Amino acid sequence: MPGTNLSRDEAATRAALLDVTSYSIDLDLTTPTDADDQSTPTTFGSTTTLSFTCSEPGASTFADLVDATVHEITLNGTALDPASYADSRIPLPDLAADNVLVVRADCTYSHTGEGLHRFVDPVDDRVYLYSQFEVPDARRVFTTFEQPDLKSEFTFHVTAPDHWVVVSNAPTPEPESVEGRPGVAVWHFPTTKRMSTYITAVVAGEYHGVFDTYEGKFGTIPLGHYCRQSLVEHLDRDELVKITRQSFEFFEEQFAFPYPFEKYDQLYVPEYNMGAMENAGCVTLRDEYLPRSRQPRSFYEFRCSVITHEMAHMWFGDLVTMKWWDDLWLNESFAEWACYWCEAEATEFTDAWTGFANARKQTGYRADQLPSTHPIAADNYDLEAVEVNFDMITYAKGASVLKQLVAWVGLEPFVAGLRQYFQDHAYGNTEFGDLLAALERSSGRELSGWADEWLQTAGVNTLTPEFDLADDGTYSRLVVRQSAHPDQPTLRRHRLGIGFYDTVANADGKTRLVRRDYLEVDVDGETTEISEAVGLRQPDLLLLNDGDLAYAKIRLDERSLATAVAGLSLLDDSLARAILWGAAWDMTRDAEMSASEYVTLVLGNIGAETDPWGVTRIPTFAAQAVNSFSAPAHRTELKAQWERGLRTLIDDATPGSDQQLTFARSYAAAARSDEALADLEALLDGSLSIEGLAVDTDLRWALLTGLAARGRADDARIDEELAADNTISGQEHAAAARAAMPTPEAKERAWKQAMLDPTTPNETARSVVLSFMRPDQDDVLAPYVDKYLDAVGTTWETLGAHKGSTALEYIFPKPLASAELLEKVDAWLATASANAGALRYVREGRAEVARALAAQACDAG
Repeated sequence: MPGTNLSRDEAATRAALLDVTSYSIDLDLTTPTDADDQSTPTTFGSTTTLSFTCSEPGASTFADLVDATVHEITLNGTALDPASYADSRIPLPDLAADNVLVVRADCTYSHTGEGLHRFVDPVDDRVYLYSQFEVPDARRVFTTFEQPDLKSEFTFHVTAPDHWVVVSNAPTPEPESVEGRPGVAVWHFPTTKRMSTYITAVVAGEYHGVFDTYEGKFGTIPLGHYCRQSLVEHLDRDELVKITRQSFEFFEEQFAFPYPFEKYDQLYVPEYNMGAMENAGCVTLRDEYLPRSRQPRSFYEFRCSVITHEMAHMWFGDLVTMKWWDDLWLNESFAEWACYWCEAEATEFTDAWTGFANARKQTGYRADQLPSTHPIAADNYDLEAVEVNFDMITYAKGASVLKQLVAWVGLEPFVAGLRQYFQDHAYGNTEFGDLLAALERSSGRELSGWADEWLQTAGVNTLTPEFDLADDGTYSRLVVRQSAHPDQPTLRRHRLGIGFYDTVANADGKTRLVRRDYLEVDVDGETTEISEAVGLRQPDLLLLNDGDLAYAKIRLDERSLATAVAGLSLLDDSLARAILWGAAWDMTRDAEMSASEYVTLVLGNIGAETDPWGVTRIPTFAAQAVNSFSAPAHRTELKAQWERGLRTLIDDATPGSDQQLTFARSYAAAARSDEALADLEALLDGSLSIEGLAVDTDLRWALLTGLAARGRADDARIDEELAADNTISGQEHAAAARAAMPTPEAKERAWKQAMLDPTTPNETARSVVLSFMRPDQDDVLAPYVDKYLDAVGTTWETLGAHKGSTALEYIFPKPLASAELLEKVDAWLATASANAGALRYVREGRAEVARALAAQACDAG
C-alpha cells in the first residue's frame, strides 16, 4: 500500500521534533451495526486524541493511519480537511509548542492477523477480536506516531456489547452502561505506563477468563488466562499458572527489577500468525497451544519456551525498548536466549538447551545458508526492510550468538550488566551500544570487536577435524580447520568443546559410548592446533563442539561418522547426541553424506532417542532426505525402506509414548504402498488398534490427509470428517487435506483459495500452502511453476506482507527440482522487478532446489 513505508531517517526527524505526551483512544466495536447484530461488520469506530509537544513551533510533520475512512481531523482546535489524509499519512502543518490532534475515523477489521483481527467461531458463532501491532500495525486501529522511540502513555476507552470481555494493557475496569444504548457498555481503562505503540493491545469478545495471582519478592501480580468458550475444556490452567509463576520468580530474581506493569494477562487467540506477542501486560498467544488432542512432550516444551520468551520481553523490549528496528534482532535474540535459560533453570524442562540444539538452532543454520542471509544486526533502513529481515537469523542465530557471549563474559557479569541496563534505561529507548557498554563495565572485557565479528557479518562457519596418528594410535597432530562460504568469507573466534568418546561395554554387558577426555579451546583463524590432544589415543568418536558452545557447522571424520551411524543412540548425553544429529544433517544438506546413509542413521537410532525435540524433529529431516535429497534412480526403494522402518518403529515403541505418536504421524505422511495405506484406513475405521495409540482428532486428520495425498480420500470423505469436527481447526485441517489431493481440480481450487483470494483467513491459507506442494504429484504440480512465477509480482499486494510471504515461501515448486526448473527460475529472476520481500522467497526456493540437486548427485554416487 503506498505510503505505509516509513524510513529510519523520517523517524529520526520526527523523533527529534516531537515528544508525545499522551494518547486517548476511543474504539467503538459496535459499529457499523447495532449491538444485536455483530455478524458482518467490516469496520469499527476509532477516535484518537493525541497530545504532543514540538521543539520547533511552526514546523510540520505527519501522523500515521492505515486503511481508514477519516471523518474529522482537528489540530489545536482548527479543523483540517479530511481529504488531506492520503497514502496512510495525516499531514500536520504549522505545529505549536503544545499540540492536540483529534482524528475521528472508521478503521477496518482484519482477517490477516494484522491490526484488529476479527474471528467468528464456527462452533457457536461467538465473536472474538484481538490486536496485533508489531511491527507497524497499531496505525491500523488508531492514529499514531508509529515508531518505537516515540513512547507515550495510553488511555483506552472501548465500547462493545455488554456481555463481552475487554482486555488491554492496563487493569480491566468494570464496564459502564451507555445511556440510550441497551446491551452496550464502555470500558474506561486506566492510563498505561509509558510504552511504545507496537506493544499496546486491545482484546475483546466473548472470551472465557480465569484469574490467579503471583506473590513475588516485589509484591503481588494479578494473572489472567483467557481463551475462546469452545476451548475452555482444553485450558490447562494449573500447568499454565505454574509456568507463569516459575518464570516470574526466575526473572525477578535474575533481573533484580520489579515486573514493570500492573497485571499479567495471557490470551489464547484464534488464527494467530506468530507464536505469541509481548504486548505489555496483555500477551497474546496462538490458541493452538491449547491442544485438543494428545501432543508429544516437545509441544509442551516449546509452549513453555514461548511463555517464558514473552515474559522476558516485559523487561527487555517493553520496559527498555529499541530506538529503531535496527535493534529488533537484540529484542528477539535476547528473549529467545532468556527463555531457554529460564526453561532450563526454573521449569521441569531442564534439558531445554538440548531441544534448542535439535530444533531451534537448526532453523538458524538453515537461514544462514540461504541467499537471503544477513548480519544479525541488519540494516533496517525502513519498515519494508524490517519485514524482509525478521526471520530465524533474528531469533535462532541471534540467541545462539548471545549464548556464546554469555560464555565469553561469564554468566554473573552478564546478568550484572543486564541489571544495570534495566536500572539506567527503565521506560526509555536504547541502542545496542548501551547494552554493550553495560556488559563491558560489568565484565571488564572489550566487546566491540566481538560485536563486529558476530553481529555485522553473515554466514555460518564450518569446523572440521584434521589429524595425523602415531604408530601407537595416538594423535601426533590434531587441527581444527575453519572454513566459510565464499559469499560470506568471515572466519570467527569460537569457544569450542572437543569430546573424545570410546565404545565401552558396561558391567551389565551393554555397550555405551563414553566420553574419555574433554578439551575446551579457543579456535581462531583458518587452522587451530590442538596441542593438548597430542598423545591422546584416537577415540571411536571425535566430537567437535561438545557442549554446544559454538555456533558453527561440525564435520565428523570417517571413523566418527561410522561410529555415529552404527550407534549414535549409545551416547547417554542428550546434548552430545544433538550435536551428532545436527552434524549428520548438515553433512546431508551439504551433499557430503548421502541421503540413504542419513536415513539409515535415523532408522537405526531414533527409536532410542529421549530428547523430545530430537524425537519429533529428526524424522521430518529424514522425510526431507527421502523425498528431496535421494537420487531419483533409487528413490522408490528408499521411500519403501523409510515406510517399512517407520512401521517397525511404531511396533517397537513403548505404548503411549511420544515416539509412538511421532512415528505414527510420520507414517501417515510416508505411506505409499497398498499395505501402508490399508493401515491408515484401518486405523481410521478402528479395525486396526495399536496399543497405546489414541486415534484422536488430530491424528485422524493426519491419517486422512495421508490418504488424500495418495488419491484415497475425496471431498465427500473430507466433508464427512469435517462434519464431526466443525471447528476452525477442523476447517483448516480439511483445507489442507483438500489441497493435498493429486487432482487438477483440487490443486486449482487450493491455488485460488490461498494465492488469489485475499478474504481467505490467514491460518486457512497457511494450511493450504503447507499442504499444496507434495512429492509424487509431479504431473498435477507441473503447471504451477509458471503460475507461481506469474503470481510473484502481485502476491505481496494482493495478500499483504504476512500472507504473501507465507504463500511464496511454501508454495514454491521445490518437489519438482530439476536443472530445467533452475534454468527457468534464473531466467525469470534476470528480468524480475517484484517487491523485494517477494523476490527473497523466489531466490530462497531456487537455492533449496540447487541444494536438493547436489544432494541427489551425492546419493547417486
